[in-house]
Amino acid sequence: MKKAIRIICRNLERSIEAKKLLLENPDIQNEFSKSVDLVLNSYHQGGRIYIAGNGGSAADAQHLAAEFVSRLAKDRAPLAAEALTADSSILTAIGNDYGYDSVFSRQIRGKLTTHDVFLGITTSGNSPNIVKALQACKEKGIPSIVFTGHDGGEVRKWSDVCVIAPGELTSQIQEVHLVLEHTLCECVEAELFGFDL
Repeated sequence: MKKAIRIICRNLERSIEAKKLLLENPDIQNEFSKSVDLVLNSYHQGGRIYIAGNGGSAADAQHLAAEFVSRLAKDRAPLAAEALTADSSILTAIGNDYGYDSVFSRQIRGKLTTHDVFLGITTSGNSPNIVKALQACKEKGIPSIVFTGHDGGEVRKWSDVCVIAPGELTSQIQEVHLVLEHTLCECVEAELFGFDL
C-alpha cells in the first residue's frame, strides 16, 4: 500500500508540474486562444468540429465530441461535433482497403467542408494518420488544429494551429490535453450561449 501512495503522489506532482508549465507559458496560451477562435468561426459559419486521435487520444476525441453535442456544464442547445474514431465499419473498411494511415484523411475528404474545422490529437506529433488528415485539410482548405506534445513533431508544419502540451511523459501530455479539451468546449459554450466564465 505504501508503494501505491508513493506512486500516486509522484504522478500528481508530475501532472501539477506540467499544468504549471502551461499556466506560465503565454505562447501556448495564445496558440490555444487561436484554436478557440477557429472553432467559433466554424460554428458561426454553420460548420462543425471533427476530432480524431489514436488510443487514449481516440477516447479523448469521442469524449470531446460528446461534450459539444450534449453539454459540458450548463444546459444549452447541442453543438455539431463528430469523432472520426467512432464508426468501426468506416475505420475497418478504410483500414482494409487503403491502410490505417488513411482512416482519417479519407473521412475528411468525404465529409468536411471549408466551414468545418478539424482537431487532431496526438501526444507524439508524429502519428501518420493524423499527419495525413492534416494534409487532407490543407488540400481542401479546411482549418485545422492539433493538440500535441514534446516538440510538436511532424504535425506542427501541417496544422493551422498547434497547441503543444507541456510534459515529458505521455500520461502528463494527455492530462494537459484533457484540460485543453474541456476549456475549448467551455470557451465555445460561453461565447455562443452567453455564459459567464
